[in-house]
Amino acid sequence: MGRMKEEALDRILEELGSAVIAFSGGVDSAYLAARAWRVLGPRMLAVTADSESLAENQRAMAVEVAQLVGFPHRFVRTMELSDPLYVRNAPDRCFHCKAELFQRLAALAKAEGFAHLAYGAIVDDLADFRPGHRAAAEAGVRSPLAEAGMTKDDVRQRSREMGLPTWDLPASPCLSSRLPYGTPVTTAALRRVEHAEGAVRALGFREFRVRHLGEAARVEIAPSELPRLADERLRAQVEGAVTAAGYQRVVIDETGYRRGRLNEGL
Repeated sequence: MGRMKEEALDRILEELGSAVIAFSGGVDSAYLAARAWRVLGPRMLAVTADSESLAENQRAMAVEVAQLVGFPHRFVRTMELSDPLYVRNAPDRCFHCKAELFQRLAALAKAEGFAHLAYGAIVDDLADFRPGHRAAAEAGVRSPLAEAGMTKDDVRQRSREMGLPTWDLPASPCLSSRLPYGTPVTTAALRRVEHAEGAVRALGFREFRVRHLGEAARVEIAPSELPRLADERLRAQVEGAVTAAGYQRVVIDETGYRRGRLNEGL
């Protein structure tokens, strides 16, 4: 089934003729960019939005994947923190971010002769609250993975077969997603989150979030990794690492991390 979906994806990409791919460096967009390069060659361009909400490790992964596969890649600077509608951090925050990105990509595509814009939405995303999808629809951006019926499992399996280093990466949305709705997005808060998550990652954890709660932080670690915290020394190291990032109080959530948690009340 996965192979048939990949063949459908390749047909969709060929029909596009040429495309600018919104490329975050994450699992889905990396696979989309790699397939687009295989199908379209120089008729594709991968573009990464570079802003305060992009973590450095995500930026580095985008560069690594582009260099490994060999597709053309560039960064465009986006200024979502200059938009008060984004900074206020209402549930539609992602709409304003994606609307600006797609506007910039549309101008780039027009200037350089690319026929379409595409991004890495998959079937799984359609069941969650994703204002970015509305921005894509309004801008006429295609979602070839979803159009081909591809799920996260499909993308991971096909990515592994292609040798992409992203195939087993945990989901990694932008840093602003660590701030509860209604908490204004600031550069200082984003850097504090990034510093804290980098420190937790250095302790060997793979899938987790550090939620920014003002001067406090809540650490949510995937249930499969939570048993490691039975080691009191490691638990103290996690708490100390997050405190060192600038938080006065640290709470480790004993229920663990689950994706889409901030959207559950919407």
